[in-house]
Amino acid sequence: MDLQDAVVIVTGSSSGVGAACARQLAERGCNVVINYAHNADGAEHTAAECQVLGVGSEVVKADVANDEECGALVAAAETRWGRLDGLVNNAGTTKFCDHADLAGLDAEDFQHIYGVNTIGAFQMARAAAPLMRRGGAGSIVNVASIAGVTGLGSSIAYAASKGAMITMGLSLARVLGPEIRVNTVCPGFIQGERLAEGMGEEGYRLAKEFLEANTPLQVSATPDTVAEAILYFLSGAGIVTGETLLLDGGSHLQQMPFARR
Repeated sequence: MDLQDAVVIVTGSSSGVGAACARQLAERGCNVVINYAHNADGAEHTAAECQVLGVGSEVVKADVANDEECGALVAAAETRWGRLDGLVNNAGTTKFCDHADLAGLDAEDFQHIYGVNTIGAFQMARAAAPLMRRGGAGSIVNVASIAGVTGLGSSIAYAASKGAMITMGLSLARVLGPEIRVNTVCPGFIQGERLAEGMGEEGYRLAKEFLEANTPLQVSATPDTVAEAILYFLSGAGIVTGETLLLDGGSHLQQMPFARR
């Protein structure tokens, strides 16, 4: 897919990976629908950064766990540009809870986390598919997590939701072809405020140092490095669908007690 003048929705793009993805898309001439659920200021800032690069951006408040609001996101792209070429399912949530603390999670936690991370991504794909097919082609990239592969993450509920997201990506790739490709990226530890807040400053520092000293590549991901992989699947992998790419510096190759997104 040629990103010049294309239109892509990036859910959860008020900060972090989503904002980095929107900026990189704009740098390549792509119009972007910026989505947020709570951080309006961050979304407007992301949109302004995109507009400075000479592309169009549309800010839409929507909770992807709400099916009607998913439809409104797609409708915003159709109303503004009459087309939709790509979707990045980046919106996500979690509850930080030690895996050994089984009493720390309840059904409501699971339902909320699944509602955003898994069901939300499904609802967005379902809403986007008709408009993409009308244009003859499209690309969907799901942002899962290494937690969905290793079972290690901010909580058992989060890891389970991301594992389900990976499996769902395979199913969607089968049924949405040949017009629409569906691929998944699985970041590991991502540098940034979100993880630092969830883990606490000391836990974040120790985890980052441990990973960068012990993973095969001795690196940890940043929002920009994750966004680079997302853009590869959107625009540079025309023959690839149903793929799951691990972005963790190789941490999945060994037991890593701090490997979290």
